[in-house]
Amino acid sequence: MQPLDDQQQAARDWFESLRDRICAEFEAIEREAGSDAGFAYTPWDRTDPSGEPGGGGVRGQMNGKVFEKVGVNVSTVGGAFSPEFAASIHGAGDDPRFFATGISLVAHMANPHAPAVHMNTRFLCTTKRWFGGGADLNPAIPYGEDTEAFHARLRAACAAHDPTFYPRFSKWAEEYFWLPHRGVARGVGGIFYDHLDCNAPGEGATFEANLAFTRDVGEAFLDIFPKIVRKRMNAEFSAADMQRLLEFRGRYVEFNLLYDRGTLFGLKTGGNIDAILMSLPPLARWA
Repeated sequence: MQPLDDQQQAARDWFESLRDRICAEFEAIEREAGSDAGFAYTPWDRTDPSGEPGGGGVRGQMNGKVFEKVGVNVSTVGGAFSPEFAASIHGAGDDPRFFATGISLVAHMANPHAPAVHMNTRFLCTTKRWFGGGADLNPAIPYGEDTEAFHARLRAACAAHDPTFYPRFSKWAEEYFWLPHRGVARGVGGIFYDHLDCNAPGEGATFEANLAFTRDVGEAFLDIFPKIVRKRMNAEFSAADMQRLLEFRGRYVEFNLLYDRGTLFGLKTGGNIDAILMSLPPLARWA
């Protein structure tokens, strides 16, 4: 993989620093619950199909009292897409070379009243450069106040940058996190964005603006999700609640294996299989 330029390094540094802060906060929640659970970190390396080093990442996973399974992955990879996959990637149709760095997080909770969550932000370079990502809440037992708080915090993050962002990106999330074969949503939404195009180094300020927005999405997630977890993690639940959780997780698995772009990207670029599939819950049920 080629040495990183200033933009690539700045994006990588942010994703890794966000990972560290999120993991520390989740471990703090576990300690509040009387658990000594902590993240285990597994580094991995990737070989490009050309045979050259293709970067890698670190898979972080914790299994605790509150977080039944949570994965927080960071990766920085590069090389060349296969010709057939390159045709589907922004800016790679005529030149399959790419660089990608990002953070991906999925948390499955032990208490059915505490929502699962997904957050991913990333920076990609082909012949174009862009940011993408978002965050969405996935409760088995939805609470309107939690949904509103989650959306309100993301709405505020969007509004600080562009008044059109939240209406556009929340609608995009609603459309994207949809299981067409069942006709249901995966969760209660959030925001999803992609192709926030950036100029190359020295060609303008769009990189700085889009990185600032992506940072604020991460900050919004780190602010609101732990608050929701602390509110719900000690709620009493029944066997019926647990059944509802396991069936909901089945829908989550279906989406991630059938439709999720990140899963496809990881598999098509030779990523670490355990890191790619860390989004799958430890237990699920199909009726």
